[in-house]
Amino acid sequence: MTVERILSDKGRAVVTVEPDRTLAEAARLLTEKRIGAVVVSDKSRPVIGILSERDIVRGIASHGAQILEEPVSRCMTTKVVTCVGHTGVLEVLELMTNGKFRHVPVVEDHQLVGIVSIGDIVKYRLAQAEAETRAMRDYIATA
Repeated sequence: MTVERILSDKGRAVVTVEPDRTLAEAARLLTEKRIGAVVVSDKSRPVIGILSERDIVRGIASHGAQILEEPVSRCMTTKVVTCVGHTGVLEVLELMTNGKFRHVPVVEDHQLVGIVSIGDIVKYRLAQAEAETRAMRDYIATA
């Protein structure tokens, strides 16, 4: 199974924010969309960084609530790991586990084409385990 399959099932919409928007604006966007991270991008670069709920909480813990009026670029993660559509799901899971992050933007030909989250991977793995269990039960029942 590849990232492309996950995107074809869940959709390719990606919520983005510009680096000069405030952290408060980004936090409202995360809340409104009920998501855990946004890709930071501008017209010339599809992925400048990523801003997660964790990044915002760390910013508040380090600098106080006034950090919310600072630009997203102040707290975003700039070393973003990306993947492509043909990347395997288990490879992405390993990247997430080793890097301790939960979102991976999907980039093809310098264009942001989707994002996969740990939730997407878990959903896929559960469906896969269920299908394997069902196949084993069917096999045993017909043997």
